[in-house]
Amino acid sequence: MNDSGKVGRGKVLTYLLAGLVIGLVVSVGFDLTSTIEGWWGTQEPKVEAEKEPGASSSGAALSGGAEGQSGTICLPNFGKLAAQIDPCVVNISTTQTVKRQELLKGFRFHGPGEQFGQGERNPFEDFFDWFGVPQEGMKRRSLGSGFVIDKDGYILTNNHVVQEADSITVVFWDEREAEAKVIGKDPKTDLALIKVEVGHELPVAALGDSDVLEVGDWVLAIGNPFGLKFTLTAGIVSAKGREIGAGPYDDFIQTDASINPGNSGGPLINLKGQVVGINSAIIAGGTGIGFTIPINMAKNLLPQLKEKGRVSRGWLGVYIQRVTPDLAKTFGLDKPKGALVSEVTKGGPAVDSGLEHGDVIIEFEGKAVENFNDLPRMVAATPPGSKVELKVLRKGKERTMRIVLGELPAEEATEAGPGETKDELGLELQEITPDLARTHQLPAESGLIVTGVAPGGAAAEAGLQRGDIIREVNHELVRTLAAFREEVSRTGKGETMLLLVKRQEGSLYITVGKK
Repeated sequence: MNDSGKVGRGKVLTYLLAGLVIGLVVSVGFDLTSTIEGWWGTQEPKVEAEKEPGASSSGAALSGGAEGQSGTICLPNFGKLAAQIDPCVVNISTTQTVKRQELLKGFRFHGPGEQFGQGERNPFEDFFDWFGVPQEGMKRRSLGSGFVIDKDGYILTNNHVVQEADSITVVFWDEREAEAKVIGKDPKTDLALIKVEVGHELPVAALGDSDVLEVGDWVLAIGNPFGLKFTLTAGIVSAKGREIGAGPYDDFIQTDASINPGNSGGPLINLKGQVVGINSAIIAGGTGIGFTIPINMAKNLLPQLKEKGRVSRGWLGVYIQRVTPDLAKTFGLDKPKGALVSEVTKGGPAVDSGLEHGDVIIEFEGKAVENFNDLPRMVAATPPGSKVELKVLRKGKERTMRIVLGELPAEEATEAGPGETKDELGLELQEITPDLARTHQLPAESGLIVTGVAPGGAAAEAGLQRGDIIREVNHELVRTLAAFREEVSRTGKGETMLLLVKRQEGSLYITVGKK
């Protein structure tokens, strides 16, 4: 019986193994050989013949296999792309002297009633004295990235990487170093052109076409995150045309390719090894959310940066605001679109054109203005002195107007207007209209509501917050943006202005230093 029992158990085990094999055969569609070979490593994985970077078959394979071969995955050759672009990418190291007073701005109270009065000593002065921080300031070092765009040594990077730098050192792939000088910069788009003299031709990055990028396309970011030289990260285009509050010309490419501090100014490349963007910004605390400046924007500005050192933009001379659904109904629009003129600048190009506040600009030079932010970009891209045609909607009727553009003054922060304009204090303001007060349940009293505060600006340092309502400037009521700007203009640089601000259920005075 013991022997028969052993035989019985052996049969059971045999049946179980046979059943397992049969189940595996059925589950893999009767392709047992290839599956087992794959498990045991006796067969090389199937890969397609190597194709040029960016070939469409890569996308097809990632989507489920080329030519119907389910499960075939063909990843782009990132290594070959890196070898192609790395010699063109540079590390940028800068030094800047930061005065003691500038350092102290980071050690100030910002709560209501905690602002320092004129002549009052900041308690952190003693802290700085104890640590021996000199009055003339300290050297601050920072790192960024860039890439060569001309064999003679021209390098494209971000303006914030090199602005106010005392010295700029460029480090190449082979560890050679060279001092660089700024040729041109444009703070409004955060672009800068620098140049090195090395006595020989440099490898040049190929510039692509950012307009043909599509959401989902593979891209690679190259730079120096956290000082780690020549780091490569891969991802996809997450979105296009992003507005992140950096300025009136926001038109960023969003990507999930890792962009970290130190990547700024480095290239974003496509699978052909062409630069399609300049890495520029990240969201604090965000993961996989980076923003790059489209290379086509840079290509349009490069000639001016190289020849003049700055960018000359067209100027219409109006302040505009977003058309909300409620405003669209009020102005007879079938949907929110266009740019609502809230004010025509005195002495500006539009003064004698017949353009009035309350007009909604719906076309510029035959191109539809779908969003109010479209207009500043259109105007800025048009050379000063150009005669342009506008189509506006006034009281439900379309009108055509022709205006000769002026040149945007250097001190003008933006072409945008209430609600989106950033002034020299770093404030975005909007006039409180009855409709706005009713829609957003704002206090009925007149004033200007703060819709945005630029980080690092004078307003942010003073403690102003989004949602604050500015009632007075230096004891003068301000009901309009024009009145606010007039009062601010009376305060000289280095002087302090007094604001009366309504916050929630109370009011408080806040002093703001004008830089």
